[in-house]
This record gives sequence, structure tokens and C-alpha cells, in this order.
Amino acid sequence: MNFIKKMYGNAKNICLLDPAAHNIWEVIFLYQGFHVLVFHALAHYLYQKKLYFIARLISQLARFLTGIEIHPGAVIGHRLFIDHGMGVVIGETAEIGDDCTIYHQVTLGGTGKDKDKRHPTIGNNVIIGAGSKILGPITIGNNVKIGTLVTIINDIESNNTVVGFKGRVI
Repeated sequence: MNFIKKMYGNAKNICLLDPAAHNIWEVIFLYQGFHVLVFHALAHYLYQKKLYFIARLISQLARFLTGIEIHPGAVIGHRLFIDHGMGVVIGETAEIGDDCTIYHQVTLGGTGKDKDKRHPTIGNNVIIGAGSKILGPITIGNNVKIGTLVTIINDIESNNTVVGFKGRVI
């Protein structure tokens, strides 16, 4: 899928999911969750070409402008919606599937104990509530809903809802 189509799909998805978005132009010009995806697409492309310094420079510029930090090595699927994204951090080896929603202050980070794959893999149709921390090389299955302020350090199977500080599956 080419860049323009992917970014248009992202903007259209944000417009559909956010009741505060009045039209797609508002999303394209005013939404930091959209802007960071544009920056990330460019940074990720350069990262894949092993142009690490310029890729990191672009991601740092995006962080400065949006308050959202996405490492250029992170792999992001289609139609990610980062709502009220201030403080979101997505690590280098994180992978995010299609049609996911991430709220503010979410971290997809490492624990400092792992080498190579250090960050989570998030399935499709996952919702991650504000302030949640998903840490380490774990897998979150498809169609998972994660409540606010949840810390997860173990795999979560598909079609589950996770709540509470210690990430209890209900």
C-alpha cells in the first residue's frame, strides 16, 4: 500500500473513531496522533534503509512536536488511532497490528532484561487504556481490551479484557 493511501486510511479511521473530529481535514491538520504516524512512516522507511541517524532525528522531531515517542524501528499496522497521545512511548522492537487504539500515557516498552526482541507485540483490534504499561517481549492477542493504568508483563490471549493494576483477565 502506498504512503498516501495508508495515511488517508489512518486519517479516515481517526475521523470515524473520534466523535470530536468534525471532518478529515481537521484530523490531517490538527491531530498529533495523525502527525506522528506521518513522521513515523518516513522515519521507519529510513530506518529500514539503515539510515539510523536521520531516522532517529525525524522521530525526535516528531516527539518534540507531538509529545508522542515512537522509535523508528517499531512496526505499526494500518489504521492506528492514538487518541490524546501525549506521553505515549513505543519502543524499537514493538509491533502493533491493524485497527488498534492507544490512549495517552501508554508505554510499549522493555524491562531492561532482554536482548534482541525487547518490546511487546500487539495483535489486531486491540484497545489500550490510558496510562497502561505493556512491558517486555510479550504478545497481546487479537481483540484484547486493556483498561486504564494496567501493567502487563505476561502474554494475553486473544479475545480477553484485562483490568486492574496487575493486569487481571476478566
